[in-house]
Amino acid sequence: MKPQNLQNYKAVILAGGKGTRLYPITKEIPKPLLPIGKKPIVNHLVDLFIAHGIKDIALLVSREFQEDFVWWNKRHYPNAKIELFAEQEPLGTFGGLWLVKDWLKDQRFFLTNGDELKEVNLEDMASFHEKSGGIGTLGLVQVENPQEYGVVVCDSDKVSEFLEKPKNPPSNFINSGLYLFSPEIFDYHKGPSFVMIEKDIFPALAKEGKLSGFKEVSRWTDCGTWERYEKALQEWGS
Repeated sequence: MKPQNLQNYKAVILAGGKGTRLYPITKEIPKPLLPIGKKPIVNHLVDLFIAHGIKDIALLVSREFQEDFVWWNKRHYPNAKIELFAEQEPLGTFGGLWLVKDWLKDQRFFLTNGDELKEVNLEDMASFHEKSGGIGTLGLVQVENPQEYGVVVCDSDKVSEFLEKPKNPPSNFINSGLYLFSPEIFDYHKGPSFVMIEKDIFPALAKEGKLSGFKEVSRWTDCGTWERYEKALQEWGS
């Protein structure tokens, strides 16, 4: 059954990275707060979730920039149900999820990187996840230069392999940094330690046939380098 809305889902945004490829500006401003189209990158993600009926949103931020995000929240979303969780030390792309485990309350949740812009029908992604019967679903997007990213190889709808920046990519589908998880994902993560989702979580799920690839991300732009940030300004700016 296709979900009519996603009010029972939650969303988590990874916003604690150092953004070293955008130094020196990200020494002063966390990358998710850099503007695209007159509003911070992270606003585009929050607005995506809210537009699809997701009201409970958490941001994983670094202790260094916690106050910046407190100010951001008060300014942009004073009436929204947004929670901030600060990592006392870097925990990778999945380790910090332990901080929001109790907040998630055994619910399905979306997880996204906080430095990318994307458009996707989240209801369709949730429907796909339900039908797949797995624990995790990756949002995949086609790009012209997959060799610059993590390429995902699928066997039908199931993810079978990850190839990090391959010289000869077998497909143009890459990991968009948007995921949907069932609560069982925490069976693969036992505590608040440094964990990389691409290296420590996804290969295990793929090996067990519990990871699926949703190939319907309609628009996606990475903002991680100056060249890509400039492209995002051109494509998403006002």
